[in-house]
Amino acid sequence: MDDDSPSARWEQRTEIPLFLASLLFLAAYAARVLAVSMPQFWKDLCVYTMVALWLLFAADFVVRRKLSGERFPHFVRTHFLHTVVVLLPLLRPLRIVPLYDVIQRRQGEPRLSLHARVIAYASLSTLLLGFAGALAVFHLERGAPGATMRTFGDAVWWTAATLSTVGYGDITPVTFGGRTIAIGMMAGGLALLGAVTGSFSSWLLQVFTRESDKRPPES
Repeated sequence: MDDDSPSARWEQRTEIPLFLASLLFLAAYAARVLAVSMPQFWKDLCVYTMVALWLLFAADFVVRRKLSGERFPHFVRTHFLHTVVVLLPLLRPLRIVPLYDVIQRRQGEPRLSLHARVIAYASLSTLLLGFAGALAVFHLERGAPGATMRTFGDAVWWTAATLSTVGYGDITPVTFGGRTIAIGMMAGGLALLGAVTGSFSSWLLQVFTRESDKRPPES
């Protein structure tokens, strides 16, 4: 994307505020799910906050589509992540890479190597995805007939086992929504684990190659 294009200028101005708004959305949802004894006024405030922020995300999607000049079907295909985070706003904090790009354009050269950035992206994405997934699945599973996920701690344990692809099976979702989230968490865990493993392996190969090049040739 051209740095001087209207879309690029819009992203430069809005990416950081929208990322902060996405964290506020996640916090409001967490309070709504976890603070069961919270007064009704604050519960309603959390809901109104989430609705207002979702409308903000939807407006950003509409503006981006208009600035791109693309037709809606083509824009959805070429900006798939934008579409997903509008439909599933809990996932919007995962837009870490575009956020980093915006910050990097303002600061200049990157301070971390490519491998370090990939590992940092994947680690932070795992934490955010795990927290959002644990909240969502606990919200759906709590009180369901036959549910084995009775506390948020159970949801966190299940999320860790799922994202790490271990899957002990001691806690499993029983609702359709919970199992749908489980499928997404499995796919996300495999992708993030693959990114970290591949980047770490590439870094090790570079280290071994440099050490091999420094050795004097055998006589």
